[in-house]
Amino acid sequence: MIALRSFAYVALFYLWTAIVAVGATPILLGPRSWTFAMFHFWGRGVTAMLRICGIRVEVRGREFIPTGAALVAPKHQCMLDVFAQFTWLPRTAFVMKQELAWIPWFGWYAKKAGCIVIDRGGQAKTMRQVIREGTDRFARGQQVVIFPEGTRKAPGAPPDYKPGIAALYRELNVPVCPVATNAGVHWPAHGFIRKPGTIVFEYLEPIPPGLKRAEFMRLLEERIEAKSTELMSL
Repeated sequence: MIALRSFAYVALFYLWTAIVAVGATPILLGPRSWTFAMFHFWGRGVTAMLRICGIRVEVRGREFIPTGAALVAPKHQCMLDVFAQFTWLPRTAFVMKQELAWIPWFGWYAKKAGCIVIDRGGQAKTMRQVIREGTDRFARGQQVVIFPEGTRKAPGAPPDYKPGIAALYRELNVPVCPVATNAGVHWPAHGFIRKPGTIVFEYLEPIPPGLKRAEFMRLLEERIEAKSTELMSL
């Protein structure tokens, strides 16, 4: 039964995504705010349809969801972590690998929204690009989203926080909003099975600018991992 319901969800997910993506194409000619509105609409549909699989999605810490310029650092366990930020952040700008920008419609909308498309092998050059473009996005009042571990991690896997976010934190001098989740317990990183239960995304108290690098990294990892571990036990 779980497999059947999961298959039904995946089929509806792709159908819903295709309908919204193609149907909303004209908004690419309009203001950026139309693209943000489309992302919110699409994301709410993606999460609402999870009821088919017996999954409820809960958002906690709404008082900490940034409405202006901020770095957002979510735990990354599955693709739903991406969709969630598009859904609840008001003006999202992801730091995303360039391969995703090549996907028709998704890449077009991402660029329209101001996502920062990077070559992950660019190292110092890429970091300068993110700082330059991140400064521009903050001037627009956007929330720049970067996964501090760089890639998906299975629930319970040892954390591996990369130093890139510390460099951005230092150079951009804005608060960092950590986000904890247990999404990977119910939406595994690979395969189509969706396991019943409650997926929680919890926005945590922002880390203020100005901390030393070691203290910032300690706080970021400590807050995200402690809360994510707690959520995975639900």
